[in-house]
Amino acid sequence: MDIDNHTLFKEFILTGFSQDLQIRILLFVIFLLMYTLTILGNSFLICAVVTCPRLHTPMYYFLCNLSFLDLLYSTGSLPKMLLDVFSKKRRISIIGCLVQMKIGLYLGSTECILLAVMAYDRYVAIRFPLHYTIIMNWRTSKIITVIMWSGSYVLSYIPTSKPLLFCRGNKLDHFVCEILALLEVACGDLSFFKITIFVVSVFTLISPLAFIVVSYICIIISILNIHSASGRSKAFSTCASHLTVVFMFYGTSMTMYMGQTKSFTASLKYISLVYGVVTPVLNPLIYSLRNNEVKEAFLKILTKSSVPWKG
Repeated sequence: MDIDNHTLFKEFILTGFSQDLQIRILLFVIFLLMYTLTILGNSFLICAVVTCPRLHTPMYYFLCNLSFLDLLYSTGSLPKMLLDVFSKKRRISIIGCLVQMKIGLYLGSTECILLAVMAYDRYVAIRFPLHYTIIMNWRTSKIITVIMWSGSYVLSYIPTSKPLLFCRGNKLDHFVCEILALLEVACGDLSFFKITIFVVSVFTLISPLAFIVVSYICIIISILNIHSASGRSKAFSTCASHLTVVFMFYGTSMTMYMGQTKSFTASLKYISLVYGVVTPVLNPLIYSLRNNEVKEAFLKILTKSSVPWKG
């Protein structure tokens, strides 16, 4: 789209967070720490799965997709947030803002669907352990991946398929370019955007979440049939950890994209920190680092990397 024909200015100003110096220093340290942990945790997971033949299964294949998504999602927003913490202007070009918005929608939609796929994968593994490799074979996993990534692109493109006219100021009450914040400075009839956001949210938020809940109900029923008390306890602990992250991600996302219908309030930008900053840090910890096979793969990588220093 031709930006110049649809706007009265060339850039946006992000309000960000507090102007207090001490709070900004604290935020910078927190964001830098979380971004570092996100990069390290997800990168180590990908390396562990790629280098360890024992982890070449659909479960870890989807975990790699999740880690890759989290790396992209965090990198799309956190570096700019770190720069803006101490910046007075906090400017971003119109084109850069729209690109960030579209990438965020695409990656967020993909992660919503991926979490549902991972829940189904765990259901099959627990409910049909003897037929798992037949049901979730590599051909099926690859087809699911293609449908997931391409379908998410189509769904995320729909709300942004029409050009926006920005003429109600260039100040965004947010720290990233999110479509809800952009609608607050847009002019004209916005009903198309609000309706499409709601409809797309049904497919990317409500439907996957409902699928996850049903899958975990079936998983819990299967777990109750386990005779070993320690086995049931371990399985329930894993499910609780997974569901905690899932509900954090979906709960905050639904509050953002389905909870508000009239206007974008300042408090909502803090809610978006949960699915944009917190969950990418927690995902590798919850989904993999508690797994003994992944821990062994990590130790092998660390052992190999330390060998040259022993000489």
